[in-house]
Order: sequence, then structure tokens, then C-alpha cells
Amino acid sequence: MPNSANASGCILVVDDQPANLRVVSSLLSRHGYEVQTAPDGAEALAMLESRQPDLLLLDMLMPNMDGFALLAEIKQNPDLLRLPVVFLTVAQDRELLLRAFDAGAVDYVTKPFMPEELLARVNAHVGLKQTRDRLERIARERQELVNLVAHDLKNPLSSIWFASDMLVKNETKPERIPRYHKMIHESAEDALGYIRRYLETQDTSRKAAEAAQATGLRDVLDWIIARYAMQFEDRGVLLQARAPDAAPRVAIDGLVLRQVAENLITNAIKYAPDSNVDISLRGGGVGFWQLLVEDRGPGIARDLQHALFRPFQRLAHAGKDDGRSSGLGLSLAKQIIVDLGGQLWYEDREGGGARFIIELPEMPADAELPAANDDPRED
Repeated sequence: MPNSANASGCILVVDDQPANLRVVSSLLSRHGYEVQTAPDGAEALAMLESRQPDLLLLDMLMPNMDGFALLAEIKQNPDLLRLPVVFLTVAQDRELLLRAFDAGAVDYVTKPFMPEELLARVNAHVGLKQTRDRLERIARERQELVNLVAHDLKNPLSSIWFASDMLVKNETKPERIPRYHKMIHESAEDALGYIRRYLETQDTSRKAAEAAQATGLRDVLDWIIARYAMQFEDRGVLLQARAPDAAPRVAIDGLVLRQVAENLITNAIKYAPDSNVDISLRGGGVGFWQLLVEDRGPGIARDLQHALFRPFQRLAHAGKDDGRSSGLGLSLAKQIIVDLGGQLWYEDREGGGARFIIELPEMPADAELPAANDDPRED
């Protein structure tokens, strides 16, 4: 049996007898549990709407709404379906107890109860519930990590595929071959960098490190042009950059901003394949700079714009989805930018097309750039 002295969790006790509520509440509180009480089923339902406990101790026989009626109401609520319910009952009738299990109860304790028995059953069911919650949380976190890594790897792998495909076709101009080799090498380094960042760094320290960095926006524009200009040329369109004479720096790690900008560029390649794309810089609100990615494609229909940054929403236009999109790109991009104190939003472009705007806080001119780790394979 778990050590009741170390028990923790929240328990809702429902009983129409005040004396029973006092006895059970006092016993559980002494053994480390947070206890809430309700004198009837209606009040218990109201309390469950605001907070879900780890266990419900429920009197079987109560006036107005008995334990069975309350349990039936609970089972109608999807959010409460997995709430463990233990009946407290004076009934010893076998048919009544079977009915309790059929209704969804996980256990019962007969009254008058032995304190040791009640604590043992409470510890067991709270422990099972909390273990299940932890396993589900771990599973969610692992799935989120898999989604992040898989999505981040997609862009560098796509660049590797493009460059290697051009080399395999053996139709490449000789002067371009070194550029394709460089693209393959740098994209592989980026992929290793993403893996290192997500698998070898704790999430909280990673966010702190990203926020502490300073990145030159013109450097990001130059990198985007170097990485993607040939892919646009291969399609017969242009990727064009415009930047002011100023050289603003913003508070974000360069690798992270390139990752976000890549998401927007690759979306333009996919959904506006016949359009030139403009990437530019401009001042935003006081203390902020903006990076814009604009195209002359079909844009986003107004009735779809509200869902644009939701996870697993695809920007699919007829015949334009190649099946490689997970629908995570814009959602992850917005989450990253917002976490670092910025904003990412969409606008219809004047004259037609799409415009995505990344706005980030400017780094002070006297802020020192931290030393960069250029080799993603270093520990």
C-alpha cells in the first residue's frame, strides 16, 4: 500500500449527512489530501464544472439526486468520463453493488467503514489515476517533440532533395555545381542543428537561450536568398529581397528565425508556385521590426483565415497540396514567435496575394551578440 503520509491529490466527497462529510474530510485531510465536499448531487455537479478532482467518493443513497443519478450525469460529460468514482454505501445487496459497477463505479466502501480500508482504497485509485495522467502527459509531450523534429527536418531535407535531384539529372551548369554541393552540406548541418536543439536541450533553457540571442535581419534575408533563389529560378520565378539601409537586429536566435521564415517561403513555393515572392524588412511598432513574406498567389480565403494558425490546418488549394504538409508549420511558427515576445499574422496583399508578417522586438544597438556555435555537431 502507498505511504498515506505522502499522499496528495484532490478528492470530492458527496454525502447528504454532515457528520459523514466531517469524518471523511478530516481523515483524508490528515493524510495529505485536498478535500472538497458537497451535500447533494446538484452541488457536486456544479463543482465538477469548475474543477475535476482525482477521485469522487459518492454516497449511494441520497434524497432528490442519488448516487446513481449523479453518476449517470457524470458519464454524459466527455471531460468526466474517466473520473474514478468510489461509492460509499450502507447497502450490502449484491444486485445493488453490481448495478453500481455497471453504472461506472470503480469500487465501493461499506459504511460504517474502517479508516484503514478507506485510505487503502483511496490511495490505490488516486495512485492509478495520477499514474495514468502522467503517462498520458508523457505521451503527449513525446508526440509534440516528434511533431517538432519531423516538421523542422522537412525544410532542410527538401533542400537536400532539390540540390541532389539537380545533380542527379546531370543537366546542371558547371558553375552551379559547387552551389548545389554547398546547399546539401549546409542543409544537412541545419538538420543536425534542429535535432540537437530539440533532443539535447531542455525546453525551458532552450527558450531562454533563444530569447537571449540577437540576429541581424539582413543576414536572415541573405541566407533565405542563398538557400532558395535557385529553387525559385528552377520554377521560372524570382525570390526578391528588399531591405533598408539600416541593419536592424532582433531578439531571437538566428537559426530559429530562419526556421520560421523557411516555413513561410516553402508555403509560398507550394501554394503560389507561379508567383514571384518578395521578402522584405520594415519598421514596426515602437521598438519592433517586421519581416514580410509576400506573393501574388491565390491568397487565403476569408472564411479560412480564422483557422490559419491552428495545429494541423492545411493551406490546401485544389491541386496544390503535395501530401507532404502536416499542417503544423504556421501553428509552430506563431507559437515560437509569440513565446519570444513577437507576433506573426496574415494579411491579404494589396492587388491580390498573400502577406505574412513577423514582428519581433529590436535589440538595443549596444547589446553584445553572444558567441555563436556554428557547428551543430558540437556538444
